[in-house]
Amino acid sequence: MSDVHMSRRTTVETARAGQPLLSLALAAMMDDVGAHSGAVYLLTPDEPVLEMAVIAGLPRSFAVPWERVGLSAPVPVAEAVRGRRLVWVSGEEQMARRYPRIAMVLPYPFALAALPVATRDTTYGAVFVTWPGSHPPELSERERDHLTSACERLAMRMRRAEEEGRPIMPEPDLSAPSATAVAGTLGTVEAARMVARLPYGLCALDLHGRIAFANAATAELLGIPVSGLLGTQLWASVPWLNDPSYEDRYRAALFSQQVTSFVALKPPGDWLSFRLYPGTNGLSVRISRARAVAEMERAGLEEGDENGPGRLVIINRVLALAGALTEAVGVQDVVDLVAGEIGPAVGSQGLVMLGSRGGRLHLLGHHGYPDPHVVERFDGVPLTAPMPGAHVLTSGVPAFFETRQQLEHLYPLRRTTPDGMEAWAYLPLIVSGRPVGTCVLTYAEPHPFPTEERAVLTSLSGLIAQALERALLYDAKHQLAHGLQAALLPHTLPSIPGIEAASRYLPATQGMEIGGDFFDLVLSHGRASAVIGDVQGHNVTAAGLMGQIRTAVRAYTTVGQAPEEVMRSTNRLLIDLGSELFASCLYLRLDPASGTAVMARAGHPPPLLRKPDGRVKVLDLAGGPLLGIDASATYPTTEVALAEGSVLVLYTDGLIESPGVDIEDALADLGKRLAGAGDRPLDELADLLVRETATAEERLDDVALLLLRATAEG
Repeated sequence: MSDVHMSRRTTVETARAGQPLLSLALAAMMDDVGAHSGAVYLLTPDEPVLEMAVIAGLPRSFAVPWERVGLSAPVPVAEAVRGRRLVWVSGEEQMARRYPRIAMVLPYPFALAALPVATRDTTYGAVFVTWPGSHPPELSERERDHLTSACERLAMRMRRAEEEGRPIMPEPDLSAPSATAVAGTLGTVEAARMVARLPYGLCALDLHGRIAFANAATAELLGIPVSGLLGTQLWASVPWLNDPSYEDRYRAALFSQQVTSFVALKPPGDWLSFRLYPGTNGLSVRISRARAVAEMERAGLEEGDENGPGRLVIINRVLALAGALTEAVGVQDVVDLVAGEIGPAVGSQGLVMLGSRGGRLHLLGHHGYPDPHVVERFDGVPLTAPMPGAHVLTSGVPAFFETRQQLEHLYPLRRTTPDGMEAWAYLPLIVSGRPVGTCVLTYAEPHPFPTEERAVLTSLSGLIAQALERALLYDAKHQLAHGLQAALLPHTLPSIPGIEAASRYLPATQGMEIGGDFFDLVLSHGRASAVIGDVQGHNVTAAGLMGQIRTAVRAYTTVGQAPEEVMRSTNRLLIDLGSELFASCLYLRLDPASGTAVMARAGHPPPLLRKPDGRVKVLDLAGGPLLGIDASATYPTTEVALAEGSVLVLYTDGLIESPGVDIEDALADLGKRLAGAGDRPLDELADLLVRETATAEERLDDVALLLLRATAEG
């Protein structure tokens, strides 16, 4: 970014004592607009990174993931610097839609504004401030003007400090006084006595969750003396409150500045109700005995909420899904993961995954619909159609329908619900502004969508979109690889008098699943020839070179070259092509009438010969180096007897090479299987020889197999 000044050596150094420039500016800015938290970032010298210099109103631990932010990161302060403009996020749903990474970690209702701290030609950093979720959806002109003017003044002061040689560095965070100080300033003695007489517990937490004050009723209800509570965090000092869900309530109250509550079980059977009242410098907590399950539900006990699973449960499921989605390979993997992970968390019974291509929706997968015809109506729907799946994708705004009536009110053409569902969540899947598809979660009964659940689902849609885009790319690459491989290998083997043939090809399970292994059987001028080979690599380059070699072998065979000449010509061609890849190859000329085969080998594994009596022999053939190494290399031939009933096994090294297995042992095992099953039909024998490799979970190399059996000449 040309206008971002990145050579300031003073930005992250220590400010002159007694001049907390950043802290004072941030505090004044927050007071002017009524914000309850905020932070100032400084641009790191010689590095495109914003570093948090001071934070106010929140513990720094809440912002650990964003203490250092790259200028290219999808974060409001970075976007404010990149665009040199104010960035406004109105609430939880907009945060989930625009910045899903932040919403996943901080799924609370709050509004945020981020601005650059910059002069006309120099950017010094950025600022963000936050308000409770009750803030109006739009930033007022007064708030906008106050924030913009404050950041401009701060930038001018930073430039002046730079010109005067006064370095500016991170300053102590603005937070509440310590627990000890707060405990000593509670007011009059009479006020303290009044609090002590109350029949319910009262305690005060600072911004870090530490207990600054607790009355006697608190100690009695919690079963811990006041001296054991002061200065500690509630969920750390009370063992049965050591649960992430309770700490999450404290975080939610601080961020949203809204009253939150929860119910907890004090062993062995006492239920206590906790109600948290937040302020800008901490929280007041009221503790009382819960009266019944009804009160527990009113207080918002996550696990007992009849409206569905609690938000923390959903968040944990979503975080687990986020990790799982990184391992999803194909589109069906994504469908299965969403259906298996997030469906149970939000209580949905069905899932439809739609892709976008050529201005139309396409059905990619579904779950929970025994009859596929129910969801096939989505396939091919134009994006201009008056249907929610198309509308949310073109608008980029998710749609939630809690009942059938809500859906039919907006989309009157749907007077019936052929999918048999009663509630729907339509999530647009968008990556970098490009529509990828729509994820539809469906419910068999009417289903309310609380604000928190909507925000989590919206965040989830961003993760699904990225995983789906990767999966679509993988599937397209997979289809390309298989199509290319199929085009380069023979579709069928020719019928040759006196020779029965069968072949198998297995791609590697890593990379593009395309490789350089090849085989062919050629009948030309009444003569039969067979070839098998292996080009280095498992990519398009290897496959393309393999196709050239196979074509060359066919051409040299057709013009009548002898086996040794075919190998020499192919070797010279490979060198002339200038490829850095090498290839192994085995070529043989078959003569069923005389019962012989003449073979030439170029660094290829030796073939196996099963004789009519069942004995198996590894053929020790003369040969030359790999193709593509030495232009002057020669490839001597060996004549092998091929009596009627003999089986010749040509293969590539993927059949016998596997981690931790000695090649000699693998070759001996292959020989045993060949000896025991060599009389079976050739296709059955081929399947048996590749069975272990075909069923392996991981195949590091591709495999080619060509079987030739001498028969009575027809």
